Amino acid sequence: MRLPEYKNKTIVVTGSSGFIGSSLIKALKGFPCTIIALDRKTDITGKKTWERVLKNADVLIHLAAQTSAKFANEHPRKDLKTNLIPIVNILETCRDRTVKPDIIFAGTVTQVGLTKTYPVNETTKDQPTTVYDINKLAAEKYLQYYSSHMGGRAVTLRLSNVYGPGPPSSADRGILNQMIRKALDGETLTIYGDGRMIRDYVYIDDVVNAFVMAGAHMETLKGNYYVIGSGTGHAIKEMVHAVREQVRSRTGTKSKIIHVPAPEDLSGIEFRSFIADSTAFKKETGWKAKVLLQDGINRTIDEFLKEQTV
Repeated sequence: MRLPEYKNKTIVVTGSSGFIGSSLIKALKGFPCTIIALDRKTDITGKKTWERVLKNADVLIHLAAQTSAKFANEHPRKDLKTNLIPIVNILETCRDRTVKPDIIFAGTVTQVGLTKTYPVNETTKDQPTTVYDINKLAAEKYLQYYSSHMGGRAVTLRLSNVYGPGPPSSADRGILNQMIRKALDGETLTIYGDGRMIRDYVYIDDVVNAFVMAGAHMETLKGNYYVIGSGTGHAIKEMVHAVREQVRSRTGTKSKIIHVPAPEDLSGIEFRSFIADSTAFKKETGWKAKVLLQDGINRTIDEFLKEQTV
């Protein structure tokens, strides 16, 4: 892939050691650009970090976040500090230092709340139901202000259920990956309720490509958000059974599947059904999800098996 927009640019990536960030860094190394990688050791909540890294930045890809909806509901102030305050400090730094990097922000499809119909696109009204999603939506609104009133360019990619090779996510994220790891270890796979809720699982390589393509089309994307997913829905129980069968056929390891009642404190957002309609983003950038679920599960199994042999 040759994208001239990245030539000789300085790109700052937060959350560079995380699930998406680590894969994105690998992809960006294929471009003639300078990469500034900020991992979890970096304090993203204070202005000093941004004053240091934004002075020469052409692009900021902001992935670093607190990703647990349960934690956010229990500790709203801490979630605010991690998920919203950095965006405010970024914009203040841009204003005070007169810098205007392109900003690509990792949002989440759960910002829209509990939708009654699907697939879901950018026309659906946002009605967030968790503190996590409220702060993500607020951050997105700040970035729209950056585009409309500060002369900058920003876009939010609202990501569906991302899976694939990479470091583990928080306990209530990356469920598909967790199921694969448990199946490889022969552990019991647990499904809450009947498992009929629909999810849109999108493979990590497709998500990384979405960020890369966003950076190359900022003039048309600026000020907007886009729903990013595979466009295909799978029931949770369908996913779990697919994982068990593929692990068993590949390794001989057998796992039991059980259905249990959902915990009483489980957020209502976990009971949603969702499929992404990424038509708008595809129209603007030419991007589309290419990896089907069965293939993505197999690729992830391959990588996890490699980890076990190292």
